[in-house]
Amino acid sequence: MTKNKGFSLIEVMVTLVLTTIGILGMVAMQGRSIQYTQDSVQRNTAIMLASDLVEIMRANPGEIFTKAPPAAPVYSGLKEDSLFYKKPKSSFDSAPAACDANPNTAVEMRDCWIESVVASLPGAEALLESAFHICRSSAPSDKDEKEPNCDDKGSMLEIQLAWTVKDGACPDTRAPNATTCIYRTRVEL
Repeated sequence: MTKNKGFSLIEVMVTLVLTTIGILGMVAMQGRSIQYTQDSVQRNTAIMLASDLVEIMRANPGEIFTKAPPAAPVYSGLKEDSLFYKKPKSSFDSAPAACDANPNTAVEMRDCWIESVVASLPGAEALLESAFHICRSSAPSDKDEKEPNCDDKGSMLEIQLAWTVKDGACPDTRAPNATTCIYRTRVEL
């Protein structure tokens, strides 16, 4: 009869290898989880900022609609040009001024919105001209299309916000490059 007096050295080594592989897998999963959480936080911030902009536009219908109450009985057609519009790869019509503590005019509200975008999304200030747009759009862009459909027709507004990320960290295939993430939405006012 043989007596087992303990594990052999080979069994201990196999156990250590399997445990190490498991721990390394958990560490990799944790790193990816942090990356996805950060993307989710930034994407939720972009959603909130786009929603804020839509509410600012709705609060200033004279800047968006050709006819708006009380001058007209109902809202009618989007204006061809507005201080809220920003074509792709261009700047806003007027340079944003410092945000007033109590904005009263549409320009002041827009400027405060731009300031909150710059403060909330990483690298947004550098991307304002190249990756942001707010434009009229008659049809949605294809889901994999990088270029927006800003044809200045129709009753929909397309809003795109952007922020910087680590190289290759953005899961969006429409992003302009490997270090930029975008959020694009279409809304009817």
